[in-house]
This record gives sequence, C-alpha cells and structure tokens, in this order.
Amino acid sequence: MRGVTISHDPGFAYLVYMEQTESTNSKLVFLKRIHTGIWIFFNILMGYLFYAVWTRTTGLLFWICIGCFVAEFFVLMFNGWACPLTPMARKYTDDQRANFDIYLPEWLARHNKTIYSILFILVFVLYLVR
Repeated sequence: MRGVTISHDPGFAYLVYMEQTESTNSKLVFLKRIHTGIWIFFNILMGYLFYAVWTRTTGLLFWICIGCFVAEFFVLMFNGWACPLTPMARKYTDDQRANFDIYLPEWLARHNKTIYSILFILVFVLYLVR
C-alpha cells in the first residue's frame, strides 16, 4: 500500500484511493504507449528490410536496420527474453495476459518473438537468394 490516510469520512478515503488508482493507470498507459511505439518502430524497420532485399537496395540503411534488430536481440537476451519495460509495467497491474504491457491482440503479443524471428530469418534467406 502506498500510504495510509486516516479519516472518518468514507468519501475522502474513496477519493484518495481513486487518485492513487488513476496515477497507477496513467503510468501503465504511458508504458504501454512507449512499448507499442517501439513495436511499431521495429515493424517499420522490418518492412524496410523486406523492401530493401526485394529491390536489391541493401546499402548502409539496410545494415543499420539489421544492427537495430541485433541490438534488440541482445537486450531481450540479457533481460530473460522479455522487454525491459515489462517488469516496469508489472508494478502497476496484476494482469497476467501476454498483452498487459502493450496495445496488441493477446495472440500477437504471445507469439511476437516467434513471428519476428521467422520474418528476420526470411529476410536473410531472401538476401542470400537475391
């Protein structure tokens, strides 16, 4: 419990509880927005990787995008295969669903690493073939 407010007025106690709940909710919403923004960023990178491989324009920007994914891989690996924002968001909810910390459908949040690992490998296969 964050703090104890002693009052004989039940309305006052309710207002204090609501204020704490709104503060907690706004922190969780903020973290979910940041997490979703990062996810969108990596989707843009993935889209560019496929475009670059398909059009055979694999220059410096292509390798910078690859470097971003490699960096993300190490960030996840050193954080127990979870986004570093996940434990921060866990402090603000008891929700245990896969999408509690990001604005994605639950099935996508649950299988996100598998899907993007396959897509990343596919980019490399296409790069080698083309």
